[in-house]
Amino acid sequence: MSKPLSRRSFVKHTLATGIPGTLALGTLGLNAAAEPAARPLQVVCVGAHPDDPESGCSGTLIRYAAQGHAVTVVYLTRGERGIPGKTNDEAAQIRSQEAAAACRIIGAQAVFAGQIDGAAEFTRPNVEKLGKILAEIQPDLVFAHWPIDTHMDHQAASLCAHRACQALTPKPRLYFFEVNTGSQSQGFTPNTYVDITAVVDKKKLALLAHVSQDGEGIWKQHHEVIADFRGREAGVKAAEAFVRLNREVQAAGLPGVR
Repeated sequence: MSKPLSRRSFVKHTLATGIPGTLALGTLGLNAAAEPAARPLQVVCVGAHPDDPESGCSGTLIRYAAQGHAVTVVYLTRGERGIPGKTNDEAAQIRSQEAAAACRIIGAQAVFAGQIDGAAEFTRPNVEKLGKILAEIQPDLVFAHWPIDTHMDHQAASLCAHRACQALTPKPRLYFFEVNTGSQSQGFTPNTYVDITAVVDKKKLALLAHVSQDGEGIWKQHHEVIADFRGREAGVKAAEAFVRLNREVQAAGLPGVR
């Protein structure tokens, strides 16, 4: 009688065998089943505020950028209400500069979609505005917030990204990332993992660029813990986790990442 698989063993087995919905990258050589990219990909991440993309999936974005793919981070807002004692304009200027610094570390271009921190809305005009940004980029894949979240801006960013992607032709692959699971993202059950062991220190640097948000503190309190936990699930040292939306996609991993 065979020994039952633990969750850790099951994830390692699926990563090694290329079962759809799982992904491992990096030194373990577990991504052999992923399709090669015939051309540089257009990779987009849509986040609600400066520091959300960095928290949720900057390790994956760093890996894409390092392999020559074009990475764009679209911030729905400039974090206008994110610095106590500062006016909206003052906070927006500071946090936009921090976002630009983080994107330089990632190897990405920063774009701002024009909504306001604390008042982001899922409306047709806002979807169309985001859609125009995405249409200019023509992304091959998009990363966005998991929609079930305690922060309404995160929800708005997720829904706007989803609807904007639906209007694109061809439609990009869509992956949802987590932010502070438990306290913000809720009910997040990943089906895709990315090994970020080799770039986890660079991800930390991207977070540290957000000085006004105590990047060091949020790394230690939240995202170092999450990276370690997802790594344990995937059988690697550090990982990021995603929910792949597109049911028609049956690739073993994210496209174009070796």
